Amino acid sequence: MGAAIEDDSLAAAIGRKILWRLVAPTALFVLMGSIDRTNIGFAALQMNKALGLSGTQYGWGAGVLFVGYMVAKYPSVLLYERIGVRRWLAAISFVWGASACLLATISNGWQLYALRMVIGFAEGGLSSGLMIYLSNWAIERHKASILAVPIMAQSIAQVIGAPISGILLDSANPFGIEGWRFLFLAEGLPSLALAVFALAYYPDAPAEARWLSTGERRWVADNVRGAPLRARGERAGAGRWDALKNPLGWTCALIWLCILAGNYGIIFWLPQIVKGLAGLTASQTGWVVSLPWAGSAIGLYLNARHSDRTQERYLHVGVPALVGGSGLLLAYALGPGLPGLIALVVGGACTGCTVATFWAIPMRLLPPGSLSMGIVMINVVGSLAGATVPALMGYLTERSGSFFPATLLLFAISVACAGLCLVARLADRPRQALSLAE
Repeated sequence: MGAAIEDDSLAAAIGRKILWRLVAPTALFVLMGSIDRTNIGFAALQMNKALGLSGTQYGWGAGVLFVGYMVAKYPSVLLYERIGVRRWLAAISFVWGASACLLATISNGWQLYALRMVIGFAEGGLSSGLMIYLSNWAIERHKASILAVPIMAQSIAQVIGAPISGILLDSANPFGIEGWRFLFLAEGLPSLALAVFALAYYPDAPAEARWLSTGERRWVADNVRGAPLRARGERAGAGRWDALKNPLGWTCALIWLCILAGNYGIIFWLPQIVKGLAGLTASQTGWVVSLPWAGSAIGLYLNARHSDRTQERYLHVGVPALVGGSGLLLAYALGPGLPGLIALVVGGACTGCTVATFWAIPMRLLPPGSLSMGIVMINVVGSLAGATVPALMGYLTERSGSFFPATLLLFAISVACAGLCLVARLADRPRQALSLAE
């Protein structure tokens, strides 16, 4: 009994160190990556007219990033495994930051497409690499909470990024350039600074973390899932491709596809939907758009904490997804006004709060040897959402002259997500029964 209490106390102490020394700084990269990936949603309020882009062309400009994103997934993870997190994270941060700044110089749609694809290529392995990296530091019962912090940064990026983007569009700037150009430049520069920070700060593995004692480093090696494999000296690639033969792995990939479809549909089109419904200025639109993401950031963390306490993963993804899609549909039906705004906030919050809890599912179901390839596979499939859903929403909106078909699409995706979560839950019942028996 005393040994168990002592072990729990040590786990909590190590967890706090990892949270503040590693997880919180990692969230900065996720935050800036999300801003540079999604600020086109606000830039479009001026950029589309300036460049003469139609709704469909803008949708392709938003979604083409994910072509590069998918292409780079696996090569980027291989590069991470070869050179370590410090040099890898510094390199990709520099490339995406420089490309994000160069968006301020474009004069046509083709230049937009090219730079967006480069940003996607540079960021392609970011989420996969960081998930693998953090999984080498987090024990099973803390995984959802640990992963919630950097993932929560994606929602926080919209909370702070939306108002800032609106202000940058409406305000005069020292260079006298168009607001949307200054937006790209101002929000791209911090990523260049993060590249220098990554090179100087990160330990490549727990054994290199000087802020952990020798005993704490040994505890991490003994208790993190996958650590015994590394301790035995087995190859990191042993069984790597087994993830492609695992039906549960593909089920996870489809769930992730639905989650990202809902999130990216909201991110890339919500500013235009809000502005069209309410006739607000860019700055006012930014504050309104930030509300659902503020709710998402809070809901994401609370959902992950409750999932860790109960060790239930599937309903913590499927139920919020379904409520989120219903909220978006209800918001459209209610239209402008306080009831519609409340429904929009609830819908956006529930749609966004599924992300951290989701990643505890594949890390539970996939064996350590195939986990890195499984995470890449899931992210590649999920990237299809970013490459197709924004463009499809643009096409539906342009053909119908209304956002209703696009909103209906997001609702249908949320229903599919909930159904897939139930399938995964049923398939995992034998494992759950074994855990209870133990």
